[in-house]
Formats: sequence, structure tokens, C-alpha cells
Amino acid sequence: MSLNKLESHNNKEVIREEVTILTDLLADVTRNILSQETFEKIFTMKDLAIRSDYQGLKEIVQDLTTDEMVYISRYFSILPLLINISEDVDLAYEINRQNNIDQDYLGKLSTTIDLMSTREDAAEILEHLNIVPVLTAHPTQVQRKTMLDLTNHIHNLLRQHRDVKSGLVNKEKWYKNLRRYIEIMMQTDMIREKKLKVTNEITNVMEYYNSSFLQAITNLVLEYKDLAAAKGIELENPKPITMGMWIGGDRDGNPFVTAETLRLSAMVQSEVILNHYIDKISVLYRTFSLSTNMSEVSPAVAEMAARSDDTSVYRENEPYRRAFHYIQSRLIQTLIYLKGGNFSATGHKSNLLETALEQNTSLKLNSNDKEIIPNYLQGRLQDALADFKKERVPSYKTAQDFKEDLLLIRESLLENNGEALITGDLTELIQAVDIFGFFLASIDMRQDSSVHEACVAELLAAANIVEDYSSLSEEDKCQVLLTQLLEDPRILSATHTKKSELLEKELAIFETARELKDVLGEEVIKQNIISHSTSVSDLLELAIMLKEVGLIDEEQARVQIVPLFETIEDLDNSCDTMKKYLSLPIAQKWIASKNNYQEIMLGYSDSNKDGGYLSSCWTLYKAQQQLTAIGDEFGVKITFFHGRGGTVGRGGGPTYEAITSQPLRSINDRIRLTEQGEVIGNKYGNKDAAYYNLEMLVSASINRMVTRKKSDTHTSNKYEQIMDQVVGRSYQIYRDLVFGNERFYDYFFESSPIKAISSFNIGSRPAARKTITEIGGLRAIPWVFSWSQSRVMFPGWYGVGSSFKEYIDQDPENNLAFLHKMYKQWPFFKSLLSNVDMVLSKSNMNIAFEYAQLCEDKEVQDIFHIILDEWQLTKDVILAIEGYDDLLEENHYLKDSLDYRMPYFNVLNYIQLELIKRQRRGELSADQERLIHITINGIATGLRNSG
Repeated sequence: MSLNKLESHNNKEVIREEVTILTDLLADVTRNILSQETFEKIFTMKDLAIRSDYQGLKEIVQDLTTDEMVYISRYFSILPLLINISEDVDLAYEINRQNNIDQDYLGKLSTTIDLMSTREDAAEILEHLNIVPVLTAHPTQVQRKTMLDLTNHIHNLLRQHRDVKSGLVNKEKWYKNLRRYIEIMMQTDMIREKKLKVTNEITNVMEYYNSSFLQAITNLVLEYKDLAAAKGIELENPKPITMGMWIGGDRDGNPFVTAETLRLSAMVQSEVILNHYIDKISVLYRTFSLSTNMSEVSPAVAEMAARSDDTSVYRENEPYRRAFHYIQSRLIQTLIYLKGGNFSATGHKSNLLETALEQNTSLKLNSNDKEIIPNYLQGRLQDALADFKKERVPSYKTAQDFKEDLLLIRESLLENNGEALITGDLTELIQAVDIFGFFLASIDMRQDSSVHEACVAELLAAANIVEDYSSLSEEDKCQVLLTQLLEDPRILSATHTKKSELLEKELAIFETARELKDVLGEEVIKQNIISHSTSVSDLLELAIMLKEVGLIDEEQARVQIVPLFETIEDLDNSCDTMKKYLSLPIAQKWIASKNNYQEIMLGYSDSNKDGGYLSSCWTLYKAQQQLTAIGDEFGVKITFFHGRGGTVGRGGGPTYEAITSQPLRSINDRIRLTEQGEVIGNKYGNKDAAYYNLEMLVSASINRMVTRKKSDTHTSNKYEQIMDQVVGRSYQIYRDLVFGNERFYDYFFESSPIKAISSFNIGSRPAARKTITEIGGLRAIPWVFSWSQSRVMFPGWYGVGSSFKEYIDQDPENNLAFLHKMYKQWPFFKSLLSNVDMVLSKSNMNIAFEYAQLCEDKEVQDIFHIILDEWQLTKDVILAIEGYDDLLEENHYLKDSLDYRMPYFNVLNYIQLELIKRQRRGELSADQERLIHITINGIATGLRNSG
């Protein structure tokens, strides 16, 4: 995020003051834990790191005992975390300050709406715009939820610092509270003892809704509508921001995602949003004390009040309160019904309800003994269950039914001169229902194309249609599949033939998806993504599976089929695949049933690992141009789902620049993008940061949709020719080393903590799809994570320097000048190189050299020198093209931030190196090996976007 775009002159001094307070408290806590001798070593190491005395640092670390490393590692892991908190607090303060004084900043929504208001199509664009951050099942967030909770406590206390300075908050008490949480943090396990389960991932990510998303998104959408209305643009039901979710539905390479986890994900989400509504209704109940002695009420609200069980004599003249009590009772019934878990597509009640009532117990999910309703409602449990059993208070069948009750109250207030009363909580609640329904976030389903093929082959063989489907040609496969979709009404899985475990599991997931859509609404699951899509048959195989459970037929698709093109080869072939698919009449009907939108997912990380940074970015850019043109040819709006991740090595980088640098017309009303790992915490850890980052998403998307840049009409010629030439060489240079040098494999696995990372409890899925013993099958997370830990940051820059240098050398004076012109005029090119600049600034080749020494073979070690030469060349070339003397000259905020934190996680690198050496010599016990994980945690915390 472009924090440097939102900073005041005093930020650096404020952060320095707060960091001093935090580090002094941490030092005080640590002093009480360690011996004086060990404590003094910490400050010696800090001094050596600040002075970049790497040899001195290496020597002192080598002499540390393993026991000393326990607390020293924790100290240097917590330090950058505390700096992060201070920066996040300062960001929140600046967001509020600049909004209150109406100061402009990059991505400010009011400025964007002002620019939009002059366009004839402004209403249409603003009404249909939909940006979807998708929280993915790739948790590089290595901190435990417990540590995140402690972080939040410190964040909230630090936000009071300005009040402490002005005397509004007791200074001594504030310091004691701050010290207490830092002391707890210092003595809390920073890493997980056990590997995360999918259920843990679901629960962890839900915390962000309560702490930030629910309030931030609701406020943003209301502001969006108000700003448009102020310009005379009345919008009906815009949804500029909605949320997506992969956790619980993404089973590609993750055997632990099942029908049960999909159901659990949806039900936990539903519980979160229903509890939010119940909370909001409680607030409204306390607020709306209007008496019939002084105000009128509509017949509809009076009828609701009459149905309420709130029979207190003190409520006889307060119909709004009784109406809200009735609404809350219905919401509780809805929650009990949904969390019973035994509903079917026909909506039968669960026997768990009667059992719980008879046994006077709380309802629990069979899967994880999770309580059905929150503790603060337990006092009403028996009444609620009794009401449900007698059907005195019905549950809401849909979120629209709930909204209609709220609208009845709103209309009653308007009819009786209560215009001022509908603002605030009531309006926010109605808006939240429009955005989140009863489902909260749309869950994507994802599976590898090979799994769909295996399942379809089994179904066709069992039905005696094709004995060996997989052996057919692509043309014959499509012919068989289209026949089954168009002419054969049979349900293939209805045969009595015994099914494989894989087929049973996949069918159960699809059946659960249908049930969830029937109960929670169509938006709970809207997309099914096919990993490694290479052909039309891949898309039609998924259609067969969806047909088996009634999610697709000849006329419409309740779930959209979304191909994911990942590797360079797949991206190059994507246009041919989509042309053939869009030519199919049945596919055209499916797309028409989705308002003529067809989504395509672009895989950044695999294309990056496959062909390097430049090749990945350029291939993705051209693929968007070409696929958008194909959509135009068929009258289809192609929309893109960007699997960017958070790091440059996985396609990430500053969001605003990334979106505004997309090809012209590649954003057709909609864009989805993945958010994951520690990046979720950085962007959305509190409601202010969440609002700012979501605001930037909306503004950047509108900007790219409506603003024509000079480069839009120039890139097709000279710019593209240069990029094709440079990228072609970059691809070859990258492939020659990664896949062509037989020693590279050994270098990567010996010079990085990949083995420790693979055993690190950072997620539910395996580190590799098949095996960790080859790079091609390695997942993007451990690949990028390992390079960031060894401080090489290899995937974000390798091949850039040599390829551009070769082009410049063809005509040094003119070609360099032209590249500089491209950097100034072409947003895509500027974003491309700025990301390389940022990645290089986080690398440290002195430390990387030490990791290279972990390789025992001298010839394997020599790979480092190839990498080092390319790193230096890349740095020189990037600075020459940009016209700068040093890295990060345009990003002062990040430069200052790294200056604060980098010495501390540099120390952790040397501790990690020494621990790896001792581990390989067999000098560490199993418990002591966990220290390596603590250093991984600390380095990732310092880098902030490491995986």
C-alpha cells in the first residue's frame, strides 16, 4: 500500500517517539527475564546491526548458547512487530485527520466521484462497479491468533498516546497497561505447536470481519452513495465492495478441504453476520425509546410490536422497542436453525433443537462442539428454543425478509416526521444487509482440472458410455461431454456402481454447495475455479460435475465456471481455449444467465515461478488485452480475477498502482483479487486501515475504467516491441538458471530454510502439490517465502537486469532514454520497475552470501555469484532507467520504515543461520529446532510482505 501517499511531515518524529516508548518497555521486560550478561549481548548485537558490522554480528551469534538464543530470538522478533504496530496506528490517525480536514490524497473517494460526475455514463458505472478482495487459503500469516490479539491490544493502547500526552488519559496507568501486554507477548508462544487445520483458518480470518470489514465496508458503501447523490447521481443498490473467501472451498492440493469444511465455512460466516445483526438490533432496541404518547407508529410496525414477547409493562407505549425485540427474536431463530447443521435442501428442522431443549443444554455442532449461539444470548436460549418449537416466532427464510422488516420501521419513521432518526445505526444496518445478506462473503470452490477429469472418466465408465475417457482426443472429449450436457438427462452418479473415494468426496462437496445456495442464497457460492485449465474439455468436465447435483443445466448455471490460467504456456494458449468455449451455444446460455459476464482467473505465482518476474507480468498483461478483445468479439464482458497474493514474487505490490496500470478496458465493472497472509493483517487489521485500502481499491478501479492515458494509444507499437524483446530474453535467462543449471536445485534446497518452512505450521495444506523434492511441484508460498528468508528475494527480480542491459547496449544513449520515457509515461512499466526497486531494497546480499555458505559443495555455492552479479546489474539498470541515485527514492515512507526495522531482522538472519548449522550438525533437540521457526516468524514480520 502506498503509505507514502498519505503522510504528514510529523509522521517520522511521531513514529520514532512511539517506537522509543515500545522498545524501552520491551527492554525493561527483557532485562527482568535474562541475566545481565545475556541482556548486554542484545544491545551489543543491536549496535552491530545498526552499524552493518556483519562480521562482528556473525562472531557474537556463533558464541551464543542455544538457551540464550531462545529469548534473544524472541526479542528481535517482537521488535519489528512493535514497529509495525506504531506505523499502523499512525496510518489510522492520518486517515482520520486528512478526512476531517478534507485534505486530498491518492485514492480519495470524494475526488474520484467528483471526476466521475461529469460523465454521461457515471450512474451506470457507479451502480454496477464491484470490487472483491478474496481472502485466500494461503496463510503466510505466521503469527498465532493469540499473538494477533495481543497486537490488537497494543494497537488500541497506542492509539491513546496522543490523549496521554495531552493529559486526557492517565499516563502511569497507560504505561502499566502497555507494559503488561508487552510482557505477556514476550512470554507467549509465538508459533503454533500444531499445524493449522482448515477450521482454524476459517476462525482466524473471521476475526477481521468483526474488527474491521463489517464496519469499514458498510461505511464505505454509504459514503459512496452519499457522494454520488451529492452530485445528483441517485444509485439504487450499488455494491462497490463485497468480500470473497477461499478458505473451506479451495481444495486444490489440500486433501483436508471436504464437504464438511465447506459447510462449516459457510455456517461460521453466517453466524458471524447474524451475530453482528443481533448486536446492531440490540443497540437499536436501546435507542428507539419513542413513546406513543408523543409519536405515531405505522400499522405494520404496530403489528410487529404486538407479536413481540417483550411484555414488560415498561414497554407498553414503546412499539419500536417491541418491534426490534421481535426482529431480534426472529434473527435468533434463524441462527439456531442454520447452526443446527442438519438442514436439507427442503429446509427441515434439526432434531438437535428438541434434544437441546429437553436436556436443557446448549446446541453444539457435531464437527467441533462450537456453541450455536453466543454466550451473551445464553440467558434467552430456552425461550428461543421454545419459541422455535412452537413456531411462535418464525425464522427468516431470506435476508430480504429481514430487510423488509427493517424497511417497515424506516417507513414508519418517515411517515411520522422521523427523518433524522433513520440516519446512523438503522441506515447502516439496512446497508449491511444489502452487502452481506446471511452469507457474509462468497465462497469460491476450486479444484485441479485433473481431479475433474478423473471423476468424469469414472462416471462415464460406470454408465457404460465411454470405457476410457482420458485416452480420447480433445475433440472427442468435447463431443462426449456436450452430448451428456445437451442430449442426455441422466444423472450419471445415480448408478449403483461402487464409487471411488475421490468421486464420493467431490460429489459430496458439490451437493453441499447446492444445499448452501438453497439455504443461504445464491451469492454464498458463485464461482468454481479450475486450476491448470488448458483446454475446453477442462471447463466442460466441471459442467458435468455441476450437472450431477443440479447446479447447471442446458439453460443456466447457478455457479459460474472459471478457468484459471497459470503457467506461461497456459496463458499463451488461453485465447484459443476461450474462443472455442465462447463459441459453444450452451456456454453462451450459461454466460447469459450470469448477466453476460465471464470471469477468468489469472495465476501470477505459478507463471512467475515458471518464467520469472518480467515474463509473468508481461504475459499476464497481454493475455488480458487479448481475452478482453475476444470477449468483445462474442459480446461477452470478460472480467478478471487476479491471483496476485501480497508479494512481488507472487504478483503483488502496491494495489493502487497495480490496478491503474492494467490494460485499458480490462476492468469491465468488476475485478477480483486475492489477499492473503500477513498482507491481510497489514491492510485490514483495523477499521481505519481497512477503509483506506478498500477506498483505494474502488478509486483505482474507477480511475482505470474511465481514464484514458497517453500510453493507451502508444503501447501497441514501440513499447510492446521493446517489451517483447526484453521479456523474451528475461524468460530465457531465468529458465537457464532455474531449470537449466543442474546445480540450482541443490543450491535452493541447501541455501534456504525451505525444509524448516515446509514443516512450519503456517497453513493447512502441504508445501508441494506432490513432492517437495522438485521445484516444479513446489507451491508458490514456500518458494517465495524461502527466498525472502535468505534475503535474496529472487523471484521478484531475477532476469530483469541482463535483459534490459542487452537492449540498452544495442544503442546505449537512445535506448536508455527511451526506457526512461516509458517509465515516465506508461503506468504499467512504472509499476513493473517500482516493484523491482522495492524488492531489491528488502534484499541483503551480504546476508544472502552467508546462506550460500550452507551449501557444502563449492560448485553449488558458486550459484550465488551468478545471482549476485545479476542482482548488482539489476540494481544498476533499474536506477538508470528510473533516473535515481538510490532505491526507494519515490517511497520515503517505506525507506524510513525499513531503516527502523531492518537492523533487527538482520540480526534474526544471523541467528537463523547459526541454528541451521547446529541443526545440520545434530546439535539441536527437537524442541530447540523450533527456534528456527521463531526466527522465520520474526523475519516475515519485519518484511511485512514475505510470502
